[in-house]
Amino acid sequence: MRILIVGSGAREHALAWKCMRSDLTERVFCAPGNGGTGGMAHNIPIAADDVVGLVKFARREGVGLAVLGPEAAVAAGVGDALRDLDIPVFGPGRGAGRIESSKAFAKRLMSEAGIPTPAFEVFTDPEPARRWARERDGRVAVKADGLALGKGVVVASSPEEAEAAIAELLVARSLGQAGTTLVLEERLEGPELSVLALTDGREVVPLAPARDFKRAQEGDRGPNTGGMGAYSPPAGLAEGLIEDVVGKVLEPAVARLRAGGDEYRGVLYAGLMLTAEGFKVLEFNARFGDPEAQVVLPRLESDLVPLMLSAARGSLASSPDLRWKAESAVGVVVASGGYPGEYRSGYPIEGLTQMPEGVIVFHAGTRYEPGRGLVTSGGRVLTVVALRDSVPAAREAALAGAGRVRFPGAYFRPDIAMETV
Repeated sequence: MRILIVGSGAREHALAWKCMRSDLTERVFCAPGNGGTGGMAHNIPIAADDVVGLVKFARREGVGLAVLGPEAAVAAGVGDALRDLDIPVFGPGRGAGRIESSKAFAKRLMSEAGIPTPAFEVFTDPEPARRWARERDGRVAVKADGLALGKGVVVASSPEEAEAAIAELLVARSLGQAGTTLVLEERLEGPELSVLALTDGREVVPLAPARDFKRAQEGDRGPNTGGMGAYSPPAGLAEGLIEDVVGKVLEPAVARLRAGGDEYRGVLYAGLMLTAEGFKVLEFNARFGDPEAQVVLPRLESDLVPLMLSAARGSLASSPDLRWKAESAVGVVVASGGYPGEYRSGYPIEGLTQMPEGVIVFHAGTRYEPGRGLVTSGGRVLTVVALRDSVPAAREAALAGAGRVRFPGAYFRPDIAMETV
């Protein structure tokens, strides 16, 4: 089977890596891919949101399964266009994808479906938003409604911080169209949890849970990013928690989308906070998480390709035999200096041949330049992943690998997966 993976991040590299291990795979194409996917698959110079280009390519090459990686591909309607050609697509259409592309849509869906989520309001006018934030002493999360590559959320601790975020997003329009509507929600306390599940629009099959680290700096300080690392399985999960999340969050969300005419096929990601009153949903993603995919997929012993194909065809079994490695996985993102703000690219990357034994490196912001080799081309450059018998051992190996990556300005968080829960 010929598989088309849409996207260019470390998540897509992990998906290509996993697909290449399947007996069903004849060839993997990555559009556009990166410097790492080019070493194992065929990179195609087509942007992830280029619907016409992707449709022409898939038709010409006889693609048997398309896998949508980034949110931009979902929001552009790539899945809808490919399904019109009767190509199985692992990833939702634009309508169902609104569960990520519009935070206001997602929050209203949660409210209608009875899914536990923080109290919230939706605003297009700054003054009512400021007033709502002041009534909560500024302890709110300010979220741009649209897609913002992980940068559209400000978690405020004071009225001044909340008002500054509202002014930046809703008045100054720092994120353009993505910030013309804001969602404000009450700020909660507790550890976060990522639960991903495969679905064919009816059945929901959970994958191993993970925990990611969104802040740029050690100690959960600094601005939010697309994710600076993750690990799986997370510490401190109560028995039966994942089953509860499936029954109270994922299944109601899928059912509500289907009732509205938007059948969801692909992987649905719920970002949760574990509070003293129970778990609450902070967000949905209409895709594999990044960096969660980089630690979940290496732990999956089962062949991913038939699972994705069954979900894409609407025939996912209710209890497929998913087999998981007992090992823990820790992934540490090596980023460009300045990320998630301004940063420079084009630096040669060294040290990738010096990884500890068994450490995997998934590429994101990399490209290959003739005569120069591998160079940086993005904010999050690499995810260094280690599997070991325990989280501390995996963390030690991943950090050792990250420390061997060298390019000007390279940085990573040394506290990924360091928890006492």
